[in-house]
Amino acid sequence: MPQSILVIDDEPDMLMLLRMMIEDNTGHEVETTNNPAEGLKLLKDKHYDLVISDLKMPGMDGIELFDELKKVKPDIPVIIITAYGSLEIADDALKKGVADFITKPFRKDSILFTINRTLELARVQRENIELKKKLQE
Repeated sequence: MPQSILVIDDEPDMLMLLRMMIEDNTGHEVETTNNPAEGLKLLKDKHYDLVISDLKMPGMDGIELFDELKKVKPDIPVIIITAYGSLEIADDALKKGVADFITKPFRKDSILFTINRTLELARVQRENIELKKKLQE
């Protein structure tokens, strides 16, 4: 079943690459923006199953964006990608609840695996919540 993914990155080439990579290999629908504030607005107005965000962007970095996204949609998984990753930044991001942290350059197979694993984990978590609600009724 195709799912909807929002990709936020200030580099147009990276947006195009990720869109092609994901849509051509998974069937998921991808929407992109190079503006974190626009990404927040899109998230408020539409349903997405996953957000992929760059870490270093002008105006708002990926961690700040993650914090704002969680206020709007607390259950949406977020994958952060960056060319400037360090173990400390990755560790902090994962402790905050980021689903995964990927460093550039990345291999196509690696990012597709991470996307599919993250979407599957989110699906299982939603099903678990629904089953718990039914058991409590």
